[in-house]
Amino acid sequence: MNRVDRAIGAIVGTAVGDALGAPFEFLAAGTFSATGTDEMNGGGSWEPGEATDDTQMAVHVGESLLERGGLDLPDIFDRFQRWCAADPMDVGIQTEDVLTNGHPWDKAAQVHFEFTMRAAGNGCLMRAVTSAVYFAHRESTMDAARKIAALTHGDPAAWEGTAIFHDLIRVALDGGDPLDAIPDALAATEPAYREKYATVLSPDWHPRMATESNGAIWPCLGSAVWVLRHTSTFEDAIRTAVDLGHDTDTVGAVTGGLAGAVYGIGAIPDRWTTKLHVPLPGAGDRVLRLPELVDLAERLNS
Repeated sequence: MNRVDRAIGAIVGTAVGDALGAPFEFLAAGTFSATGTDEMNGGGSWEPGEATDDTQMAVHVGESLLERGGLDLPDIFDRFQRWCAADPMDVGIQTEDVLTNGHPWDKAAQVHFEFTMRAAGNGCLMRAVTSAVYFAHRESTMDAARKIAALTHGDPAAWEGTAIFHDLIRVALDGGDPLDAIPDALAATEPAYREKYATVLSPDWHPRMATESNGAIWPCLGSAVWVLRHTSTFEDAIRTAVDLGHDTDTVGAVTGGLAGAVYGIGAIPDRWTTKLHVPLPGAGDRVLRLPELVDLAERLNS
């Protein structure tokens, strides 16, 4: 398996985990397996194979990086604002507030955090796969992760979790084991947040031990790593992730990015990718399907 296969696997895997998990969001653990199927059946307001804001925002990040030739934070923020104004079917409460509070790109998230003192949600992690692929063979991937996360999340704790994810994707794309890379990623994390991430990323942690919902970034990242540690195929990883319940689209997306980078595009079943589609509010109402996602991954990896 080559690096391109892994990059495509990461981005398509994110979309697959997102779309498979979307109909089960906010439901209890075990609900997915209780359906007796693992097909892209959709449900609720979601069409079969339809990706949510997780993948939509990731695509906007990736397209900005490609079109601007690198990291242009005001451009990413502007794309997020256009997306939010186009009335996407799902948008996080915190993200929506930041994008609509009227403050400029470099102040909006901080203003929100100073007012609420709550900004360590997983909304910056869910969209990180495209930037993780783009910066994986460039310098300062963890720093880039922090800067993009800070556009909507003013709590540095959220920046650090996104940075760890970036680094684990980097290792996986190089053919390494991201689980073995966790100590080095933690060593590069800001000391104030290292212990909490070390707890949820340790081999003896289980999602049942989480002290917060997996809508928070710590248990979300911890759950994805736990799934990767306790499964041996892409399919099992995604099924296990969605079956954890609650924020199933995002846990599915983050797990899909990691597992896709490890196992590659060849491990993702056709029955999941055939129905996969990513609506793009705020970008001409385009809809990306598998060929467009593959092309995006190839260009981000180049």
